Formats: sequence, structure tokens, C-alpha cells
Amino acid sequence: MTSVEHILDLRDFIAASPSSFHAAHEAGRRLEEAGFTQLEESAEWPAGGRHFVIRDGAIIAWVVPEGASATTGFNILGAHTDSPSFKLKPKPTTGRFGWLQAGVEVYGGPLLNSWLDRELQFAGRLVDRDGTQTLVATGPLLRFPQLAIHLDRGVNDGLKLDKQQHMNPVWGQGHPGKEDLLGLLARHAGVDAASIGGYDILVADTQPGQVFGANQEFFAAGRMDNLTSVHAGLAALINAAATESTADTVIPVLAAFDHEEIGSGSRSGACGPILEDILVRISDGLGASVSERRRAFASSFCVSADAGHAVHPNYSERHDPANLPVLGGGPLLKINANQRYATDATGAAIWANLCRTTGAPYQEFVSNNDVPCGSTIGPLTATRLGIRTVDVGTPLLSMHSARELCGVDDPFHLSRITETFFRTAV
Repeated sequence: MTSVEHILDLRDFIAASPSSFHAAHEAGRRLEEAGFTQLEESAEWPAGGRHFVIRDGAIIAWVVPEGASATTGFNILGAHTDSPSFKLKPKPTTGRFGWLQAGVEVYGGPLLNSWLDRELQFAGRLVDRDGTQTLVATGPLLRFPQLAIHLDRGVNDGLKLDKQQHMNPVWGQGHPGKEDLLGLLARHAGVDAASIGGYDILVADTQPGQVFGANQEFFAAGRMDNLTSVHAGLAALINAAATESTADTVIPVLAAFDHEEIGSGSRSGACGPILEDILVRISDGLGASVSERRRAFASSFCVSADAGHAVHPNYSERHDPANLPVLGGGPLLKINANQRYATDATGAAIWANLCRTTGAPYQEFVSNNDVPCGSTIGPLTATRLGIRTVDVGTPLLSMHSARELCGVDDPFHLSRITETFFRTAV
């Protein structure tokens, strides 16, 4: 596969993944096509093979190769399926002056202005009172309309959006007492509105991803933070599983968590027990004692893959002057003295060796001292499990925008390096 083929497949993956629930479902669909089997957490599990588990909006997939033992280490690619957005509130049908609007709550830290004047959709899951879950995606339905400049002459001197007053999208004309947004969502999903007991519905952009630039070097799409990493890990795991055995005996694992954008504190987030639960059950299937499992964890390694910041040509002062990563220069190795990223010297050396073996470039990223550093699932995984972890990611511009920008080659490099990682005991 070339970088262009990879980016077009990423475009299709993003289009099929307007919510974390859709992303987990689409990843599962692709894994099943590649010969993986979905397991239920409440069932008995086979000892070996290729499998995956979906828990809400998270998916974890793995391959137990022939020759794996109770002390075989895990090579884990960690990512997340959710993106900054807006989530539908209870009693969601609102509006006035003949407009139908939706009550939404800000999810994570979106760049609010980037969501204005776009044709958007609702996407997520509806849950019946009997617990049956149905995915729904409406296609273009709603819009956050901006106030005309004629009514706010100073808007170009500083736009300020009130999250409660201004971020209420319109989705039709009518009267809230006569129209029902949940009923509309139920019709899109093909379910009975009266049976809906709960819902997790978010807003997503509908514009397809696009390759562009003087030499077709750029790619723009929504939700690249962090579907670029989920897709890279998914492609790498499928490719690694397509061979009879890995170069070294390791157990490759793709762990795509939910709720990273809001702190990871959930049953499907990196602060929760999902990864440990699954690693322990894989270990149990190999007959590991507690001591042997700890030995396996001690020889394991996690690559936490999330989006990172490329240098912005109009705001270069916001970046560290000596570390200025660019689009097309390869994935970022993310470093922070205060362990907002989990990378240490040993992990950095392992990452450098993986890139060298793959023949792929990488760049180092560190924050400007005057700009607070974000964080990832990396420190959470390292803290929960004691597994050595490095933080990496695809460089982006416009992170947390409704539509982000990356270089065409970088997601492909990340996937190639991850495939090497999935085949190599480190």
C-alpha cells in the first residue's frame, strides 16, 4: 500500500466513523473481514487466535501467535476513538421564533468557531429499554449559524461565543411542542421512538476528507484527532496478522479507548479497567500465574499514539524554537519533562530503533515553556499497568477544529512503524 492509498482508506474510515461507537463498529467490521472473531466479555474465551472486544465506544483487538507462552510480552498501540464535539442533552428539542433547535453540551475542547456555518449530522447510539443498541447517523441535518457581520461590526476584532447561548444548532422550522428530535433520530435508525430508554448522540461534520495542495501533499478531514492513530493501528494489526508468525514472539494489541477528550475516566476509557481486564484474560488463557503475568507486563511496551502539533507558520512563537516539526516529516515523538507525555530515554531509544528498522522518519516534539502541555492516554496506561510507554502521533494543524489538517505521508509512516512494532519484541 502507498501513502496515497493509505490516506484514501483513512478518508473512508473517518467517513464511516462519525462517533466513537461507529469507529469501534467499523474497526470491528474490518477485523472480521480479516479473519478476527468478536468475543463477548461475559463468555468463555479461547486461548489463542485473533480476536477483538467492543465495549461501548472502545475496541481492543489482539493476536496470540503460535509459540506464545505465559511470559510473552504485549506490544500495545494505544489510541482513542472520540473527538471534541457537542453531545445531545436531555429534553433536546428546543427552539423559538419558528426555528427548531437542539440542546447540546460541549464535549471536550472543540474550537467553537470552526463548527459555525457547516452542514453537520447527529451520530451515536440509541438504546432501547431492553438494552438493545442501535447506531444512527443522520447525514446533513443541522447547522450552527453565525451572526451576520452587519449585526456585529466588530466581529473580526474578536469573536466571543457563549457556549450556552450561541452554540444551539438549528435543524428545522416549526415549534418544539409539535416536533420531536428524538423521534427524527428514531426514524433514521429504524426504531420505535417510544422504546428509547437512553442515547449517546454527538455532532459530527459531514464534509468528506480531501487530499489537496500544490503536490497533493495535504489531507483535511474531521476527527483526525484521533482516528488517524486508530486507523494506523488497525491497518498495522491486520497486516501483521496476515503472516503466519511474527519475527519475534510478541502479542500485538490495538487498544482504542473512548472518552480521552474528557479525561478518560469511564469504563471504556484509559483510566478504566478495560485494557487490564483483557490483558489478564489473554494471560489466563496462556496459563500464566500472577508472577508470570507480571513478568509478561515487565517485558511489554506501549506506544500511545495521538495527534500532535506541527509548527504553525502564522504562530511560530507558540512553539519551541528548536523543535519545529512539519507536515510530511514523519510521526512525532512527544516529550515532556513533567510526564504529561510518558516518553523517557529508554522508550525514545526503542522508538528510534523501530523507525530505523522500518526506514521511516520521525520528529521530536516538545512544548514551548510558556504554553501548557496537553496530555494523552500514555501516562495513564503507564501508571495503571507499569508498562513502559512512549507518546507519539501524527502532526496536525488546526487540532480540535471541526476539520483538521495533516500531511499525506505521516499517517502511512505511523502505520508502517506500528506494523514493525507489532512484529518485534522490544
